[in-house]
Amino acid sequence: MRFYLFIFFILTSLASSQNRYPQNYFSSPLEIPLILSGTFAELRSNHFHSGMDLKTQHREGFKVLAAAEGYVSRIKVSHYGYGKALYITHPNGYTTVYAHLQKFSPDIEAYVKKHQYSKESYEIELFPKAETLPIIKGSVVAYSGNSGGSLAPHLHFEIRDKSQRPMNPMLFGIDAKDTTNPIISSLYAYPLDGSSFINKSNTKQKLRLIPLDNGNYTTENIEAIGNIGFGIETNDRQDLAANKNGVYNIQTFINGSKNFELDFKRFAFNETKHINQLIDYEHYTQNKQNVQKLFRANNPLSIYKSVINEGILSIEDSTSSVYKIKISDFKNNESWVTVHISGSDKSITKPKTVNTTPYYIYANHSKQLKEGNFSVSFYNNTFYNDFYIDFKVKHDTLVLHKDIVPTQKSFTITYDASAYSNDDKKKLYIAKLVGYKDYPSYLHTKRSGNNLIASSKTLGKFTITSDTIKPQITPFNFKHKQWLSKYRYLKVKIDDQGSGISNYRATVNGKWILMEYDYKTKMLTHDFNDEIVTDTKNNFKLVVIDNVGNSSTFEALFYKK
Repeated sequence: MRFYLFIFFILTSLASSQNRYPQNYFSSPLEIPLILSGTFAELRSNHFHSGMDLKTQHREGFKVLAAAEGYVSRIKVSHYGYGKALYITHPNGYTTVYAHLQKFSPDIEAYVKKHQYSKESYEIELFPKAETLPIIKGSVVAYSGNSGGSLAPHLHFEIRDKSQRPMNPMLFGIDAKDTTNPIISSLYAYPLDGSSFINKSNTKQKLRLIPLDNGNYTTENIEAIGNIGFGIETNDRQDLAANKNGVYNIQTFINGSKNFELDFKRFAFNETKHINQLIDYEHYTQNKQNVQKLFRANNPLSIYKSVINEGILSIEDSTSSVYKIKISDFKNNESWVTVHISGSDKSITKPKTVNTTPYYIYANHSKQLKEGNFSVSFYNNTFYNDFYIDFKVKHDTLVLHKDIVPTQKSFTITYDASAYSNDDKKKLYIAKLVGYKDYPSYLHTKRSGNNLIASSKTLGKFTITSDTIKPQITPFNFKHKQWLSKYRYLKVKIDDQGSGISNYRATVNGKWILMEYDYKTKMLTHDFNDEIVTDTKNNFKLVVIDNVGNSSTFEALFYKK
């Protein structure tokens, strides 16, 4: 009997290992055909995309269905990021996430608004108990929208494991038609130290891609010596959409042996910041193109697999090598690139010029730089690599290198404002100068005595600026003393030309009312269906505060039966 039990457990374990991702457990969260505008682990600005973006025909209001039974375990409503987001935990330990929603289903919406009114806050995060909001598979839990950081109407959908790590939903059978091979846009070769050269140069080389009849590519032959690596710009397209999506897997081979792999099945949120070390960050900031490095380069990302010698090729003189790159999407559509490498140390003519400065950063050491009224504190492991940093101060402007070096963590900028009067100090803030016009972009600024303190995750130019202008408030769909009986919504537009909106508070007859804020349209909206406004004569008051404390107040009278 024990023998048969042993065999049963072995077979069960084998079956489980062969099918690690339950199939047919999760169903589609939309009733319409699935067309993707974004794929899992797609390269985004400063992060990997943590789910799949499902198109909603340029419209809002499609029913969002629970992908499986479970219970609502988390609800978050925010101005930015995911906007209105719903989290459902399932009996098998996975969690599904539905984001950028227009609104929740009636019972969930009532639960959320009850807590919003209780806390007098639009932004809210709730963790209901398992018995509070049970969910049946296929039931309507929300409606698709465009809230938060969404740039167009769609549904962001995720599946997370027990450790809340996002996983590719396609592993669970959430499917979209794709018969198109990945697209390869460009390929680069990198000498990785001062004694390595490619085509007689110690600098990055763009290789000319030569298309083959079978849809793959080769390149012009290259000469190299020393330690070199490659980087590739590639994306995938679904059959029914023109979006440039992320690929699923990248493998490289040297003389037939695999030496490197990027596997986009799963990642943890605390590692997604390392995307800037995965890509050629300087190339991205200057050209807005994501070139993925096919060598590890001191990067702790978990998506690296089968890495031999960090993916670096050591090319010796008088050798001949064949380097191949295979790019795959989830449906196993493939594109290949072949590079022929000749080892040669002859005619090295272009050594790389190293720009030196008085300031050198050791990545694993802390460092403080100070000049004039500015001081900058870098903590150990702020950066991935050692480098010379450009540090200059002119009047109230700080030049802190260029934004071409990726960071692992934030650094701190401190400004001594003791030369300013107390009244002036209250309106000062630290800003990063962005764009070719050096537009000041507000950094969250704290005050400690005479010091202004802010953090940044990117290098660049910074300045001290002042905001003395109050926020603007403009009624959008009503006028003073107007009857609004036939109106469902009360809408007000708010804006701030300096440090940006920090907070707002709206009341009717002294009672707090919920107003949803859409920062993309700068619109505040109250829904009269909340049934908070019950009087005929109503005094509306709105106070808006910017990030340095400038305040504006708008008051109007309206009537409603």
